[in-house]
Amino acid sequence: MNQKSKSSKFLIGIAVALLLPLSFWLVINLMSKDKMPKLPKYYIAEGYDAANRDSIYHQVADIILTNQFGEHVSLNNDLKGKMVLVNFFFTNCPTVCPQISNNMEMLQDAFKKDPKKKTTLDTAIHFISISVDPERDSFPALRKYADRYKANPDHWWFLTGDRQAIYNFARKQLFVTMQEGTGGMDDFIHSEKLVLLDSNRYIRGYYNGRDTADIIRCADDIVILTRQKKKKK
Repeated sequence: MNQKSKSSKFLIGIAVALLLPLSFWLVINLMSKDKMPKLPKYYIAEGYDAANRDSIYHQVADIILTNQFGEHVSLNNDLKGKMVLVNFFFTNCPTVCPQISNNMEMLQDAFKKDPKKKTTLDTAIHFISISVDPERDSFPALRKYADRYKANPDHWWFLTGDRQAIYNFARKQLFVTMQEGTGGMDDFIHSEKLVLLDSNRYIRGYYNGRDTADIIRCADDIVILTRQKKKKK
């Protein structure tokens, strides 16, 4: 990494480190005044039941993949009750993926549990990075990549698995691209999007993983969904 890249990463890190706490305070302050923002749900499901409005929205189906420790994990069963933030990457990506992974690391740090405060945000959100190059990205390769970004395996998984299953999940469940493909070796998805799913697996937000303002917006939305969930209980 050259000096310019290091300086740029440092400045972005400082900006996010300074803005995230302020952003959290503003969101929580709004909520304390019963002015909680309403986050949208994305995509109308086919064959919906008009009598039950919640059912008209697309709910993300389960997928079982392998994490950086070689364990088979289920999106909906092993992370039941948690919000999930998903991105797609590959370990040999030279530019875009490292930038997004750096920002995911900053989000992980932003929601790290503070022992001085009573907070459950660290357990409310789980980060997931799914490889779009599963043939090369074995779980040992993912473990090495995860270590580079100080990923806490309790809160951030790097996943690999069947190529067609991953590509179908990206296209048909998370809609990160509208470009059709077969999921074969001549097919490739390279998306900058982060996708936020609530605990019921509705899609609640899309964010540019390389954009500092969008990273802050993503953090705000995670706080909003956490607060909304608490109010319903």
